[in-house]
Amino acid sequence: MTQFRKFLGGHDRQRGMASAVEVSVVLPAYNEEATIESTVEVTLDTLESFLPAGTFEVIIAEDGCDDRTPEIADRLAAADERVSHYHSDERLGRGEALNRAFESAAGDTLVYFDTDLATDMSHLEELIESVRSGEYDLATGSRWMPGEEADRPAKRAISSRGFNMLVRTLLGSDLQDHQAGFKAFSRAAFQALRPAVKDSHWFWDTEMLVKAQRRGFAVKEFAVNWTPKGDSKVDLVRDVFGMGSQILRTAWEIRIRPYANRRTGMVAGLLLSVLAIGLMFFYLDPRDVLQEMARADLGLVAAAALVYVFSWPLRGWRYADILGSLGYRERVGFLTGAVFISQTGNLVFPARAGDAVRAYVVKARRQVPYTSGFASLAVERVFDLLTITILAGGVLLGVVTLAPERVVALSQALTEGTGLSGGQQESARTAIAVAAVVGIGAIGAVIAIVLSARSDRNRIRRIVNWASEDSYVELVATTLEGFVGDVQRVAAEPATFARVGVASLAIWAIDVLTAILVFQAFGVEVPLGLLVAVSFFAVSVGNLAKVLPLSPGGIGLYEAAFTVLVVALTTIGPPTALGVAIVDHAVKNAVTVLGGAVSMVVLNVSLTEAIDGPGEIEEGSSRPDQT
Repeated sequence: MTQFRKFLGGHDRQRGMASAVEVSVVLPAYNEEATIESTVEVTLDTLESFLPAGTFEVIIAEDGCDDRTPEIADRLAAADERVSHYHSDERLGRGEALNRAFESAAGDTLVYFDTDLATDMSHLEELIESVRSGEYDLATGSRWMPGEEADRPAKRAISSRGFNMLVRTLLGSDLQDHQAGFKAFSRAAFQALRPAVKDSHWFWDTEMLVKAQRRGFAVKEFAVNWTPKGDSKVDLVRDVFGMGSQILRTAWEIRIRPYANRRTGMVAGLLLSVLAIGLMFFYLDPRDVLQEMARADLGLVAAAALVYVFSWPLRGWRYADILGSLGYRERVGFLTGAVFISQTGNLVFPARAGDAVRAYVVKARRQVPYTSGFASLAVERVFDLLTITILAGGVLLGVVTLAPERVVALSQALTEGTGLSGGQQESARTAIAVAAVVGIGAIGAVIAIVLSARSDRNRIRRIVNWASEDSYVELVATTLEGFVGDVQRVAAEPATFARVGVASLAIWAIDVLTAILVFQAFGVEVPLGLLVAVSFFAVSVGNLAKVLPLSPGGIGLYEAAFTVLVVALTTIGPPTALGVAIVDHAVKNAVTVLGGAVSMVVLNVSLTEAIDGPGEIEEGSSRPDQT
């Protein structure tokens, strides 16, 4: 169990007891054996130069060090009553170490700065007096104010400027520099802000500054002379996973959550559906779609749409099977609606980012943890990609074996053109190249999952610890371990693995049958066997091409790849092939959007439930099996 306790020296810090200390300086220390003694000496000398004796204290907040820092801090505290040492048995993170030290401090002006003394100590008096005088509630040094820009290594300067720009843009801060380790707070401001600040690591002081501004506290930012010291490397765990996720979390908390409720959630869902339709017609002229549909047998087009509808309960059943292997039992109807919503999101958001909406829905309505939600999605997505890769590869192998001249025709279609416009021809080449890369990736992902499932080892923590020694490691490692562990659980059950594979084949067979009916609606005269093979190939390649964020829902890419493949492998001309591609994709997207809109209304998912906590689970909702 983590302990945070006082060692030696210092004034009595029981709140309510008389104390002459006005200023408490906290030095957050982690493995600082080489510098902590000189830092304390410089700090005491600087404080003595402008503060009366007995009105200040220095607290070494030693955060789970594994070097000689604790021993040195004990000795310093024993030798000088103005110095105290607070020790944590385990890493708390810089923010939490500061929280606990400030709570125990005696002064009404609370100060901290980095122990490497990168900021020139000549600025300490201005920092402290800005708050001690009562003029400001918070004060912070800045390395990026005009006229005093720090000479930072390029790799850190870029990441620091990018971070501060994101904070200003997404969180509405007016400050230039949020991360300089040189800050002061009034006790009243600290006590008011601490309950609102969720981060306990490197984002702690940024969140303090952002929320202080939003609550109307007076914040002073002033330029400081700053010299980079120590390790200035970019840390992937801290800078990307840690700080990036905290910016997004805070943006949600202050920008969206106050205005989000069931009504706005439903409206947002309906707007998402409208946007999906709008984007579809942005990339495809609606007149072209209507013109092509007018050429087709509308009865067969309607039949194709009806057939496609039947694939959705299969998607819901497959997803229920995957979640069931993780211990979450849920009705197929509910999960079909969740799939509809996420697929509608995929028509708007690139790289299938709409899948995150489904993870949110099952978290908000059925309390499935995000790690399990994303793990189940990863398994489903890999099976989808693997299935259509196998379908496309099987047809291509058959063409190479039985009709090698068609392969030559396909090569010529890609290089010389097929009657499509220049942009469509380029889209076709891009789509087929992307499909090949994604297909290979899907095969590799399945191999990795199967091999992982054969082992009880989860090497995530070792990898993350190798990549970083930052205090965010524990948080990131725990989250990723849960994700990988859930993927392994699904892959370790052969029966589930087989059922999910069969369901995936059935889902994509219906997708292909829909395309065949659209071909029939255009009255094409192609032998049925060849039409089936070409449909499998065109639909598979078109869907593989939709994975990369090149256009919303792959609109344009799908049609171009579909057309080139059909023209190259059959006697169907470019106008008809393009017409089939447009109508086929439009029918499938229309069914998706309509199902998404209905599901939004029926499920009525509040945008705040998943963030605010589990609350009460609805009757009939899933709970993890207790095993």
